[in-house]
Amino acid sequence: MPSPPLYIDTPDQLRDLCSRLSTAAWIVLDTEFLREKTYFPKFCLLQIAANDVVACVDPLALESLSPLFEVIYNPRATKVFHSGRQDLEIFYHLCGELPRPVFDTQIAAPLLGLGEQTSYATMVAELLGVNLTKSHSRTDWTRRPLSPEQLHYAADDVIYLEQAYLAMLPRLEKLGRLSWLEDDFKELLDPANYQNPPESAWLRVGGASQLKGKALSIAQVLAAWREQTARIQDLPRGWILKDDALLDLARQQPVTIEELKLVRGLDERVVKRQGATICRLIQEASNSPPKPLDRKSRSGKKTVEQDAVLDLLMAVVRLRAAANTLNPAILASRKDLEQLFDGDPNSRLLHGWRKTMVGDELAAVLRGEMTLKIEEDCLSVTKNGQLQP
Repeated sequence: MPSPPLYIDTPDQLRDLCSRLSTAAWIVLDTEFLREKTYFPKFCLLQIAANDVVACVDPLALESLSPLFEVIYNPRATKVFHSGRQDLEIFYHLCGELPRPVFDTQIAAPLLGLGEQTSYATMVAELLGVNLTKSHSRTDWTRRPLSPEQLHYAADDVIYLEQAYLAMLPRLEKLGRLSWLEDDFKELLDPANYQNPPESAWLRVGGASQLKGKALSIAQVLAAWREQTARIQDLPRGWILKDDALLDLARQQPVTIEELKLVRGLDERVVKRQGATICRLIQEASNSPPKPLDRKSRSGKKTVEQDAVLDLLMAVVRLRAAANTLNPAILASRKDLEQLFDGDPNSRLLHGWRKTMVGDELAAVLRGEMTLKIEEDCLSVTKNGQLQP
């Protein structure tokens, strides 16, 4: 077994680690956390690698991580993550801001021909030829002491991430694609991703957007109340009110405790503790119009003519995917094209590297500024008669 990572659980050890990391050009980070019983993730372990140092920092044993945050928030060092949104959420809630600049290997992976949303283990296997063990994937990271095997398992998440990052950089630079990721990383660092405002909580309730009128208004109000309550009590949303019960309340609209008891799936403990509040909220929401749905009138089932336009757009996607040695499915799905066609500003084809590679061109085709041409059995895209590379 290789030498164990440093285990940092005292202030002196932390200060020494920070001194060794202070000059790093990049810092590779991963976190272990639990949130099964809380609203906010419970920060259990921080894995870090830089300047030939690999360490596991124990936030449960340390009263303050301030010296480490000074290192992590140093703008001269790139922070490297894989699928970093949940890791960044922890830093955002602890410090009120996000560390920058960042590099996310999961976001970069498709530009090198790897699958979209590729897992860490898959990326490491494909880039480095290393098959990682999953022996401690279900570890309760709140329990102490941590065994040497657990620490080795945790450290692997940054040891091979650093190697993958260093393997990616020259390949991306050679292909001229490193700058394409700037917008994606900028979006990753948008604080709105980590704020969860109560007024938009209903958008995360599956099926709520299908409601109308009074039912939608009730769902919106109940979801906002649940979000605020869960945050204040630091409990999972589902412990306050489950999604299916919230939807049933919106549809059935009970305004008395007796009516509330008839709602299927509503826990009697919820009725006892929050019944009066829920009834009051339903009654108030019934007298207010819902927040408007943000969806385009053109969305829905497409006509034959509209489907033909989507087929044409997919032909452009295939051309650009082939030119960039990518799987067309990674570049754009049919759903992505439908969102672009419907004018949805959230379409992936209007953001990040996809915008650079094909999104701007597809938008120009839709505006009639570019056309498709068949010549010598080959399809090409032209603008003002000029062939587009």
